[in-house]
Amino acid sequence: MENNKNFRKTPLLRLSALAFAALSLTACGSLAPEHARPAAPVAAQWSAPSATSGTAAAELSWQSFYGQDERLRALIDLSLKNNRDLRVALLNVEQARALARVSEASRLPTVNAGFSASRQPNSNGVGSSNNFQAGLQVTAYEVDLLGRVKNQVDAATARYLATAEGSRAAQISLVAGVASAYLVLQADEELLQLAQRTLASREDTLRLTRLKFEAGAASSLDLSAAESAAAATRAAVAQQQRQRAQDENALVLLVGQPLPADLPAGQRLQAQSLSDVPAGLPSEVLVQRPDVLQAEQQLRAANANIGAARAAFFPSITLTSNLGTTSSQLSELFKNTAFSLVGQALMPIFDSGRNEANLQAVKAAQGVAVAQYEKAVQTAFREVADALAGRATFGEQLQAQAAQSAAESQRLKLVELRHANGASNSLELLDAQRAAFAAEQALLQVRLGSLLNGVQLYKALGGGLKAG
Repeated sequence: MENNKNFRKTPLLRLSALAFAALSLTACGSLAPEHARPAAPVAAQWSAPSATSGTAAAELSWQSFYGQDERLRALIDLSLKNNRDLRVALLNVEQARALARVSEASRLPTVNAGFSASRQPNSNGVGSSNNFQAGLQVTAYEVDLLGRVKNQVDAATARYLATAEGSRAAQISLVAGVASAYLVLQADEELLQLAQRTLASREDTLRLTRLKFEAGAASSLDLSAAESAAAATRAAVAQQQRQRAQDENALVLLVGQPLPADLPAGQRLQAQSLSDVPAGLPSEVLVQRPDVLQAEQQLRAANANIGAARAAFFPSITLTSNLGTTSSQLSELFKNTAFSLVGQALMPIFDSGRNEANLQAVKAAQGVAVAQYEKAVQTAFREVADALAGRATFGEQLQAQAAQSAAESQRLKLVELRHANGASNSLELLDAQRAAFAAEQALLQVRLGSLLNGVQLYKALGGGLKAG
């Protein structure tokens, strides 16, 4: 009996007990569908052969993969510090993390401290009375019987995780983009040098042909052919200069600042070498890519939204509680204890189909999330398959193109020797020069394509994150 009396005289103990009882009822159930990763709608094996040994791309840092070229490593490091797209992606992660914390806070009561004072006339019209109040208040705390609030928290958390995976995917894309832009710029430089060397050679040929024409030893046809070849090469030089400037601008945009003058020297394309990373099985590789994981987290958020929408069909219970003191005299404010607890239950009866429409909407959104996840897997599969097909064929193409370039170079030397001895005419020399120039250009392009394919394979397999 004494214990019951003490309990009634202790409002704080009573409030704590009621709060504990309310909390014990929350998060007891959930109406969200259980998450299950959809089956990958792709083949079980790659169509092209892949390496079976070596460090997996996702475990191989970009510092190691691009370790042979110090200039490239420096550019990637600068881009990770300065690129604005990556900066936005990281800030989006911070925003999503904060929003998830805001959502998580709704699972617990919010306790406020307050003080109020009022003065009003007495009911008999004579004099006035004062009222002072101070204490703690919990306003409209929802008892989460069916997990509506929990599902909202789960959705916010999944969106945060999806944003985090999106930032990882953004970094992988940035690293690959900088590497590709750098290799393209290196190719532009070598193609420009080749065009300039060819132009110098053709201008020499034009001068000799003009001298021969003036001496009557060459025809106007020979002179016109030499002039055409020189003009075509000058056009190629101008085009290559423009292309180099544009590709440098693209690299500057990715790096996020002008290229420093003290960058280490870069390597020529022929000296570039990229690690041969193993592809593994599609079922093991694809589901670890950040973009696929991002799509899966978005699916989890969609499932949680369904649970919250289903809970809206059932009653919601809210509690409002006050614990404090009240007095008509400020000096006696803390002598009188005041306590109140108000519960409210609301059951939706007629809402013009709002809850049903909202449920259908989130179910449709969940179907969209499933389709987007499957598309992300299919896109990832194609990127890896394309890169593997390139790796399987670029080696043979590069070997054949190198052989053609060497043959055309040898042919040009022989024609130049014959022309110097009068055994070949100017047209034969110009044709040999044109063929040698085209073959060497093609060799550079194939070499660039092979390196870019290696970059894309590394990216497609989830490589491009920092070590550790």
